[in-house]
Amino acid sequence: MIKTILFLLLSVSVPAVAVEPVIPPPPSIAGSSYLLIDADTSRVLVEENAHQPLPPASLTKIMTIYVAAYELSQGRISLDDMVPVSVKAWRMGGSKMFIREGTQVRLEDLLRGIIIQSGNDASVALAEHIGGSEDAFADMMNHHASELGMTSTFFVNATGWPAEGHATSAWDLSLLTRAMITRYPDMYAIYSERSFKFGDIEQSNRNRLLWRDQTVDGVKTGHTEAAGYCLVSSALRDGMRLISVVMGTQSEEARMRESQKLLSYGFRYFETRRLYEAGVPLKQAELFYGENEEVNLGLAESAVVTFPRGHYADLKAELETPSIIEAPLSAGDEVGELVLRLGDSSVYRAPLVALEDQAEAGWMSSFGDFVYLFFRELLE
Repeated sequence: MIKTILFLLLSVSVPAVAVEPVIPPPPSIAGSSYLLIDADTSRVLVEENAHQPLPPASLTKIMTIYVAAYELSQGRISLDDMVPVSVKAWRMGGSKMFIREGTQVRLEDLLRGIIIQSGNDASVALAEHIGGSEDAFADMMNHHASELGMTSTFFVNATGWPAEGHATSAWDLSLLTRAMITRYPDMYAIYSERSFKFGDIEQSNRNRLLWRDQTVDGVKTGHTEAAGYCLVSSALRDGMRLISVVMGTQSEEARMRESQKLLSYGFRYFETRRLYEAGVPLKQAELFYGENEEVNLGLAESAVVTFPRGHYADLKAELETPSIIEAPLSAGDEVGELVLRLGDSSVYRAPLVALEDQAEAGWMSSFGDFVYLFFRELLE
């Protein structure tokens, strides 16, 4: 039995000469640690000391809200819960929502008090409601941090109040923010609200980038003497979302300015596109010892790629598969790799998988493939 091998080379464009993109160096950032990533691909565009554990101040409250969002999703708490305010919560210093000891506050109001007003009092009340105590809630925070791969993180409290060992990194904060945006979009939407009134007191969102840049829709500020002025921000432009983290700047103005620098650089010099859909055949490969002579190969997950802006036409896609693919196969089995190249560099790699089950053929057909492969190897 003679078969022909079908090699299907996918390419957006195949230039005669490899094109190496020229991108200016990232801006100088006045902070002790900073990071810029694409939210969809997690590609790092700019980083400096991104994995260094540092005191996060109120950036901690991103995890406080994340835990609350998770508990809401599990049905263990409700937005309508009336949360009692303890003496400990009422006495918290720093930024406040101004809740009063001995009263009860609707949980949804507490969430806004934390997200918009950065209330330390609200954070403690929420932690006590969910965990029973702030210490127990901190254990829950650390559990979620571990599940998210936040390896440079340890939480001692729900507020970011200075405490021995309480630390996280710019990279870990980007992981947390990305998870918040993708898993709990309704909760994340609150981060774009510019003010919140509780009782007779109306306070503005502390993230002033919401006023400076209409594409910014989050996330959180932080400040202590040890942490400096910090800001996690995210912006969405033309379908591309970036997350920036700036830690250890010298002022409120500086954390906004440096965050703007990072976001502007990322949007100006990079773009993100969805190039190939999951489950769509990209190649029909020759199959040996199977009931069918060919198997469809594609991607288990859609290919979303970040690359230098203006170089879409220079991307080259290659499908790399072994010379011999044998049955049986199950849908999802890895059989090769998709590689996207820009110049001499690869910008994306993903496994090619079988898109359907492929049963093994009977002995007569299998014997024919065996003979064919035997003589092919002799002639190679």
